[in-house]
Amino acid sequence: MIDATVGALSERPVQQALDDASAGDGPETRVERFVRALHHVTPEVERLGRSLVRLTVDAPRSDATGMPRRGYRRIEWIESALAPWRNQLKPAKWQRLVCALAMVVGWEALIAQRDVCGLSAAEGEELSVWVARAIVRAALSEETGRAAGR
Repeated sequence: MIDATVGALSERPVQQALDDASAGDGPETRVERFVRALHHVTPEVERLGRSLVRLTVDAPRSDATGMPRRGYRRIEWIESALAPWRNQLKPAKWQRLVCALAMVVGWEALIAQRDVCGLSAAEGEELSVWVARAIVRAALSEETGRAAGR
């Protein structure tokens, strides 16, 4: 129930940010729009997000299915934000990029920013944008550099 509620409350602003992206936006700009939309949640949504993390962390782990416990929306949003560049990366590199971004945006990153680093909401948002842009830049330049060296 919490996952569905958090998803419903978060989906509209994130989807709007993805829909507002123009064809001329570069990958870093598109990822920035997505990250900023994720950060613009109300205190109530943040409280629910923290509860969701608590429940999934405390739940017994069943590796039999190999399926993630949660986060499918975040993965879909990341893939959507970067979809125009998917073919520039080999599948393993694409997967690494998506997973790297999933690690630095979302509830876990927000909790670390606030509780571990003591950052304000605005400082946390700027940090997430900076890290996400750096990851995208590194992944695409690594692939471009590799292609140039061939």
